[in-house]
Amino acid sequence: MKKISWVLTLGLLIGQNSAWSQQVAMVKWSDVQKILNQKSDTTYIVNFWATWCKPCIAELPSFEQVEQNYKGQNVRVLLISMDFAKELKTRVIPFVNQRKIKSRVWLLNEPDANSWIDKINSEWSGAIPATLIVNNHKNKKVFFEQKLEYSRLVKELTDFL
Repeated sequence: MKKISWVLTLGLLIGQNSAWSQQVAMVKWSDVQKILNQKSDTTYIVNFWATWCKPCIAELPSFEQVEQNYKGQNVRVLLISMDFAKELKTRVIPFVNQRKIKSRVWLLNEPDANSWIDKINSEWSGAIPATLIVNNHKNKKVFFEQKLEYSRLVKELTDFL
């Protein structure tokens, strides 16, 4: 009995350590709105991306680097996938796990993009990648409908910190 228990425990430990496992939440617009309307002194970097978007994939390491370098400060990265909801388990979660993404990842389950895109930015065409940096406490907000490099993210963040 002890041998079986030890083998099960070892198997669980190996499984936890050998395979990266990031949780990806499927959310509605109201969940995103809660983040965007917070009055805390936290600066949120909200990136809209998809697994099929090459420029989006190319900029993900920049967001991961910001997440790592600003740890302990009032900066939070939120990566919002625009993939189809039905692809959460078959495409998005494997993508996130394969790349070992540590930032918070949500999949936005809102098929009618016209109902919320203007609430992010009235000039947003809906193209991705797109990034919103916002700090409501400081009444600052900036939006980009383009791929962002790490140096540009850091430059923009200095105005928020």
